[in-house]
Amino acid sequence: MRKVDAELPARRAAPLRIAAFRRFVLATLVSATGSAMAPLALAYSVLGEGGGAGDLGLVLAVNTVPTVVLLLLGGVLADRMSRSRMLFLGNLLAAVAQGALAVTVATGHASTTSIALCGFVSGTAMAFTVPAAQGAVAQIVPVEQLQQANALLRLPGNAVKVLGPAVGGAVVAVSGPAWALAWDALSFAVAAFLLVGLRLDAPVTVTSALSDLRDGWAGFWSRTWLWTYTAAGTVLVAAWLAGFQLLGPVVAADEYAGARDWGLVQAAFAAGLLAGTVVCLRWRPYRLMVVAVVAGAPLAAPLLAMGAGLPLPWVLVAALFAGVGLDVAIVAWTTAFQQHVPQGELGRMSAFNSVGERLAIPLGYLLTALAAGRWDNRTVLVACAGLVVGSAVLNLCVRDVYRVNRRAARGG
Repeated sequence: MRKVDAELPARRAAPLRIAAFRRFVLATLVSATGSAMAPLALAYSVLGEGGGAGDLGLVLAVNTVPTVVLLLLGGVLADRMSRSRMLFLGNLLAAVAQGALAVTVATGHASTTSIALCGFVSGTAMAFTVPAAQGAVAQIVPVEQLQQANALLRLPGNAVKVLGPAVGGAVVAVSGPAWALAWDALSFAVAAFLLVGLRLDAPVTVTSALSDLRDGWAGFWSRTWLWTYTAAGTVLVAAWLAGFQLLGPVVAADEYAGARDWGLVQAAFAAGLLAGTVVCLRWRPYRLMVVAVVAGAPLAAPLLAMGAGLPLPWVLVAALFAGVGLDVAIVAWTTAFQQHVPQGELGRMSAFNSVGERLAIPLGYLLTALAAGRWDNRTVLVACAGLVVGSAVLNLCVRDVYRVNRRAARGG
């Protein structure tokens, strides 16, 4: 027993012994430091140019639209081109967009239009990097090490989420948003340099891109576990965004101590994400899809706590619990996806899944707008919690969910 226990840490760290994976993790870490500061810097860039909530909403919408529209094209290309080249070009394009934005803000020439245009370019870059990243990890890491690899990839990002917003806020307060945006641009450029060094082989293709897209849809629809999880996830993410991201600050202002308490809730959630990553480094569940579905349900906890008007300590515990569950769900889902979708289809399957996630953003905000006129905020929070739990329960009724389990070796 002692010998086995001594070998466990080494096996958990095994993905880090792969040089290409270490490069990928470093690129993810560098990029995460910039991305953590960017939202705050972007908001104050718009406000600093005299814009309001409507202008900021327009900028965020323009950033999201090209990602949704071009994701399927990005998925097709990710199954036809070298994924390392796609990641390089996508990060380089994002670096150019954020760099141009930083320059216009620093020189006082920024406007809502120019900021939105840079956001459009950044959103376009994301449409090509998201599908490529999923396939790249599965190309680099052996199948039996994928869960550890996915957890290790999320570790730096989750750690940065705890400190990044506070550091970004300090940078914006002391130096202005241009410096934070410049760092975001530099982080993308460094990530691009690191990713081009992966030199992943491109798949051999003999069919047209349109045929690939049709075959991809057929493959997506034939995997019941995949499209039902995507559909349930769209509802879950929409309810979570509506309840936590949109109504959370409003309820915190009305029922708690405003921004101070809401900051504590967000910090508790971020700490939960980090704790969830640690759980995934130590726990290797067999029923990956079941775990992915069940672990998403705790997102209802902070919504119920705020909807019931519970004291702040209970809300903090609920947010921590939700963060742990979400990260476990993401790692379990990503591992199942990479293990059960063939290499040549990962880009397209990831794109179809990601379209559902992106559509959840406007769907969640629309649902909130429709419900706000009929019910009070606390009732809407409880309703959102019901949607989160309901989507998980319905997903557990899908028979295929219980058939998608851990594979011990490639091809197993």
